[in-house]
Amino acid sequence: MINHKNWHEKHVETLSFGSRLADSVAKGMGSWKFIIIQTILVGLWMGLNVIAYVSHWDVYPFILLNLVFSTQAAYAAPIIMMAQNRQNDRDRLQAQADYQTNIDAKLEIEALTIKLNQLEVEKLDKIIAMLEEMKK
Repeated sequence: MINHKNWHEKHVETLSFGSRLADSVAKGMGSWKFIIIQTILVGLWMGLNVIAYVSHWDVYPFILLNLVFSTQAAYAAPIIMMAQNRQNDRDRLQAQADYQTNIDAKLEIEALTIKLNQLEVEKLDKIIAMLEEMKK
């Protein structure tokens, strides 16, 4: 059994672990699930630090929380850019595959047109030959 892989499957096989990880991180950070979980965690962080009686690990104005967000943004931006670069590569590969499909379809249509024209000419030749025989 022959296994024909499409351009996307071939592209995915060429990705390194880091590339796959970056794609997963970018996909996760670009989701409602991430936004909701992060919002809950930030709310808990702020709430616990405001109402804590004894242990305030990050008192208002939440400088540690700002540091966490800055660190997250510092790493998230280049990871998302790497994922976007790979998306551009995938788009380029898909466009090339689509172009090749269009070329192949055009060649096939041209071959079918030539074949149909040949059949028409053969039919007309037979009809003309039959008419000439009927005249005789």
